[in-house]
Amino acid sequence: MHKDMEKQLQGYGLTTAQILYHLPDHPAILQTYVWQDYDLAPDFPEMRGFLKFWEERLDGPLHSVRYIHRKLISATEWRALKGEFILH
Repeated sequence: MHKDMEKQLQGYGLTTAQILYHLPDHPAILQTYVWQDYDLAPDFPEMRGFLKFWEERLDGPLHSVRYIHRKLISATEWRALKGEFILH
């Protein structure tokens, strides 16, 4: 099974974040960055880890973060079926 499908079955949903940050050489100018990954609401450990990495390792200070989260599939919506379709 693909790792993304496994995450969805474990309750992960697709999270997209729009990150605005100040350019290091021109602090008055804002730049945007879009981050997307599977994450767990409401704590968002993956996004928080990425933002922590950003603050510790990257030069552009964060201005703001807007995000949306969509749970694409849940374990109750998934079921295994056994069967076969024969065409022609």
